[in-house]
Amino acid sequence: MRRTITVHLGDNARPLGVLRYDSQGARESAAFEYDPAWLADGERFAVEPGLPLVAGPQFHRKTRDGSVFHAAIADTEPDGWGRRLIQRDHAKRRQEARRRGEPVEARPLNAMDYLLAVDDVSRMGALRLQDEGGRYQRTVDDGHRTTPPLIELAQLLAATRAVETNTETEADLAYLRGRGTSLGGLRPKCSVIDEDGRLAIGKFPSVTDERPVTKGEVLAMRLARKAGIDAADARLVNSNGAPVALIRRFDRTGNGARLMYVSAATMLGAEPGDPGEHSYTEVVDALRQQGSRPAADVEELWRRIAFSILITNVDDHLLNHGFLHVDQGQWRLAPAFDVNPFPERVRELKTWVSEEAGPEATIDALMSVTAYFRITGGRAKAILAEVEVAVAAWREEGRALGMTGADLETFADAFEHPERKAAQRALQ
Repeated sequence: MRRTITVHLGDNARPLGVLRYDSQGARESAAFEYDPAWLADGERFAVEPGLPLVAGPQFHRKTRDGSVFHAAIADTEPDGWGRRLIQRDHAKRRQEARRRGEPVEARPLNAMDYLLAVDDVSRMGALRLQDEGGRYQRTVDDGHRTTPPLIELAQLLAATRAVETNTETEADLAYLRGRGTSLGGLRPKCSVIDEDGRLAIGKFPSVTDERPVTKGEVLAMRLARKAGIDAADARLVNSNGAPVALIRRFDRTGNGARLMYVSAATMLGAEPGDPGEHSYTEVVDALRQQGSRPAADVEELWRRIAFSILITNVDDHLLNHGFLHVDQGQWRLAPAFDVNPFPERVRELKTWVSEEAGPEATIDALMSVTAYFRITGGRAKAILAEVEVAVAAWREEGRALGMTGADLETFADAFEHPERKAAQRALQ
């Protein structure tokens, strides 16, 4: 299979370049080439450090667990839940074709199939993919909206539960096609349009949940804002008795315009399966090299680490941090997202505070990097105090969200632990 996909940028569909893909059996390769007009544009910028502004095709070396595509493009691929839906949909349609006596193509799904299964309307960031026929991927589905309004939340929830329990029908998968494939992560979710006409993510409870995970995420996001963190807007919506976390997309402006987004992994050139670990001090380096407001964002990052330590947000890998493009190759930290309390996890960060501190989620580790972050001791204590005061109110904030005493107890170990005491001692 060989494909040539045109890559555009933003709602104005400015030509950015061409993505060429080739597969021969299990072997896949891809190359991206900037459009000459983009290279000559006064507002041009490299969409990631691994794709410098040079003429000619640029190939990407695929690691064992990584993508065949360059990282900025791979950031828009489905992952986890989205891939699960695509696989189920592919299998179901093959079954139905056989039942009708129609010919069935034998080849398995490849990387391009997954990439193009994402809906153009809800694809992460500002990259848009146009096929050889001039069509943006999945902009329509049998004449219906591919991003449903909030009123359809119950139908989306029912369809995702059917997938989780292996009882889905062809109609369930057809309904989720394009709606649930735009986002990463393993948990069930879908893109929706909220009451204000804004693009949002609906995150659903899983049938395997042993605690109210969606309530916990909204609690964490609310506390993050109380702690002075720039966090995505989050609220709970009741759908037939199920608490759905509704997270407004931060890669869209108030009027719906697309913003260029890349993950922190992309900005650091970190590939899945890389030897060694990555650290927040590397993110600091990236902000100082590529940032539009490095001092403010470095301080914001330190605040976020403090918050993660105090609420046991230990799923803080580099795909759960991101950057938004500001102007001509300058970037800023994206709002915080996918912030969750994990009461059952070992208290070790996925992204280390520093190489020296290692994975320990401790206040001592955090305080050890103040000099690297160029934060004075007094300012560090002031930030830590604001974060600690916000986290201390976790039960009150939870009750305000409608969480029961039993709900709150399932999260207690994430909020009440020795590092809270360590933070209080550091402030004395």
